[in-house]
Amino acid sequence: MGSLYLCPTPLGNLNDVTGRVLDTLAHADLVAAEDTRHTRKLLNHYGIGAKTTSYHEHNEREKAPFLLQELSLGKGIALVSDAGMPGISDPGYFLVQQALAAGHDVTVLPGPSAVIAALVISGFMPHPFYFYGFLPRKKGERQELLQELEENTWTGVFYESPRRLRETIGDFCALWGTERKVAVVRELTKQFEDVFRGTFADAYDNFSVAPRGEITLVVAGKRPGEEDGVAGAPAPELIREAVEALVRAGAELHDACKGVGRSLGLSKSQVYRAYHQ
Repeated sequence: MGSLYLCPTPLGNLNDVTGRVLDTLAHADLVAAEDTRHTRKLLNHYGIGAKTTSYHEHNEREKAPFLLQELSLGKGIALVSDAGMPGISDPGYFLVQQALAAGHDVTVLPGPSAVIAALVISGFMPHPFYFYGFLPRKKGERQELLQELEENTWTGVFYESPRRLRETIGDFCALWGTERKVAVVRELTKQFEDVFRGTFADAYDNFSVAPRGEITLVVAGKRPGEEDGVAGAPAPELIREAVEALVRAGAELHDACKGVGRSLGLSKSQVYRAYHQ
């Protein structure tokens, strides 16, 4: 049986790779890389002439049988992503499943992880926390997810694209309130590393122009005792009736909640919860 090694690679600074990872890459029969050109820069920097093959989100299921065959020949395969730990929002999970099912050895090496690095530098409570990965690209799906997560008291970690950052922060403002705390962690370990800390309202104003680089969002959990209700707000059944009237008229649920909230001086999330209460 062969051995599959999960090798985390630097987020940006090549000096962050561990000696054990370098030793594994140097002695592996094959390095399965998310982008072979990107990985070759790391290998060349350390004088490693390992054989590489591509293994990314678009070919992972088609390429897995080949890698499993190599493992069945007793070979050692090092799996790497472009940055951080393979399998965390990067290819790896499927191959690990298949390798374990076939009885091969699977070993993980410690090393860089954007999730943990962003969490600890945010200044928010580091545990308990949850990691979601990339938020849905479609606005409606993203809003539904955020509505589900709004009550969570744990610190949350998300990945987001620079071009969608402001739109996503706007969704957080509408659904979680403008005063919840957020850290926008950008370009970790690189020359222009930056951490913005503030409220969602502050972040929305700050990122009027899309920034560059890899972004990790760390959001504070809902504080104990943080109230959703507003004094003098209508009873939930009346709010629900108003929302249902707009839905019957053809409005999408999230638009109906937003409209009712605007007319009543409530947040969209407050209306959404009253609707489902």
